[in-house]
Amino acid sequence: MAAPSATLIIRKAVKDLLNTTPQGPVAVAVSGGADSLALAAATATLTDVTGLIVDHGLQHGSAGVAEEAAAQLKTIGVDARVLRVEVTGPGGLEAAARRVRYQALRSAHDGVILLGHTMDDQAETVLLGLGRGSGPRSIAGMRPYDPPWGRPLLKVRRAVTVAACAELGLQPWADPHNSDPSFTRVRLRHDVIPLMEEVLQGGVAGALARTAEQLREDLDALDAMAAMIRHDTGNVLVTDLEPHPPALRRRALRTWLKDAGVPELTDGHLRSVDALVGEWRGQGGVWLPGGFVVCRRHGRLCVQPPAGKSS
Repeated sequence: MAAPSATLIIRKAVKDLLNTTPQGPVAVAVSGGADSLALAAATATLTDVTGLIVDHGLQHGSAGVAEEAAAQLKTIGVDARVLRVEVTGPGGLEAAARRVRYQALRSAHDGVILLGHTMDDQAETVLLGLGRGSGPRSIAGMRPYDPPWGRPLLKVRRAVTVAACAELGLQPWADPHNSDPSFTRVRLRHDVIPLMEEVLQGGVAGALARTAEQLREDLDALDAMAAMIRHDTGNVLVTDLEPHPPALRRRALRTWLKDAGVPELTDGHLRSVDALVGEWRGQGGVWLPGGFVVCRRHGRLCVQPPAGKSS
């Protein structure tokens, strides 16, 4: 029996994901590259879909690239909207562009938004998290469905999307940023992963993606266990947390602090807050991002909001 075409592989991946998401309008974020074009084409055979094209304005001629992507979508029956944004804010160029892109996509569509991340992107994400020591959540990579984001291609190699575009007569755009070695992810893609493939004799991208999936399952189980040890929805009783291992305590504290509005928690922040439980010596409060402070008083942990903001 002949192997399925690249187009059919992608169509099945999209169908499998859409079967697990709420019914409603679907959009696909389209850059003009092979991954997103192939994803949009496959999705259009399954449901009504809108293409959302974000023009970051970071390269000369970016408006023309966006219009060309919209024109290609039109040939496969997909209506497109071009969202022009200004890349500003803290962090490097990659982080700032990602932030404004996701904000624009959320604002433009109320429903599931499909993204063209492939197995290769997942492998790069896992390596980035591992290299930065960002903890298991980072190494667990991207979820197939993390509302409103859907990533049906996480088990599909990038080469398959390129082949699908060739089958459909689509002409993907090659983003110059994807070959710029000043970007860490590009160095991983062109230098690190090929070397690992050579040294380990292949299969690296798949192995990293499987590792991410296994870690996500473990994290989900630990998060469910952590949710069971916090009985108070306001302040946290120290006696609820003390009998449990630090890893579970920190997970419970993470959820509590996020619910309280504390932004950008790191492992160091959580360990400092957990010390108010596991290494209590009468120490003072722990300062957290956003101006929040966590204190221990009368056997409870309480989070104090920034000055001028009510709890």
